Amino acid sequence: MIISVASGKGGTGKTTIAVSLSLSIESIEDVQFLDCDVEEPNAHIFLKPTIKTQNKAYIPVPQIDETRCNYCGRCAEVCVYNAIAILPPSEGKKGNSLIFPQLCHGCGACSALCPQGAIKEVNREIGVVEAGNCGRIEFIQGRLNIGEAISPPLIRQVKKHIKPEKTVIIDVPPGTSCPVVASLKGSDYSILVTEPTPFGLNDLILAVELLKIMNIPFGVVINRADLGTDEVDKYCYEQDIPVLMRIPFKREVAITYSKGEPMVKVFPQYKKDFTDLFNKIKKERCKRENRDS
Repeated sequence: MIISVASGKGGTGKTTIAVSLSLSIESIEDVQFLDCDVEEPNAHIFLKPTIKTQNKAYIPVPQIDETRCNYCGRCAEVCVYNAIAILPPSEGKKGNSLIFPQLCHGCGACSALCPQGAIKEVNREIGVVEAGNCGRIEFIQGRLNIGEAISPPLIRQVKKHIKPEKTVIIDVPPGTSCPVVASLKGSDYSILVTEPTPFGLNDLILAVELLKIMNIPFGVVINRADLGTDEVDKYCYEQDIPVLMRIPFKREVAITYSKGEPMVKVFPQYKKDFTDLFNKIKKERCKRENRDS
């Protein structure tokens, strides 16, 4: 089962939940942890894995052979990411082509559809994929190179390591943009982590709408549940969204987090709560499968 842990906004405790869930079930499940927040991965701070392999990640970008190109502009037409611009010949001047590698998603449409066969693809390094272990947990993370504008290609390369026979926990980037969609795709269930504040509710609504579009079953974990208002609870009740877990605010947990220590190791009593969370997810998934069958 692939469980993604997401949040509409940053700072809700998404990584804390993902790490705690993984550590709580490692004794009963074969766990694989993927940190897909490749722009700022931080799960390793808590899991402290032993990294065994580091592989550079590349994306294929176009390279135009000016001797064969007639500047027809077909490549620019098919590039939905505006990574290619063609300046056609005019008034006796030769045409020109411009490639913006950092906008390229590596889809290959330009090289496949070039009438002149003037485009080939060359690899451009965008980051690194690291793999290792934290006890029984298999750990995979991506690190995007500084200055890179696009992360989904690296996220897809991290997800190539998914082993469906294991219980896969994916730490998803915050928000509802393209990196989030790339991370969520293929999930069997998603945990949405939120907080009982106006900002938390606003971004939870956005995340809920995204998951409905992607047709991924989900439930909510409310962190710092004893602060703020009850508006998040009301929204979940009205929308028939299961609240899987409530975590109260505790200063001691915040101190533990600031030291890079997993809460379930410092406070082992929480392991039962996260094991119960996992069992609830399995039940919710079974309900969904029974409804769809």
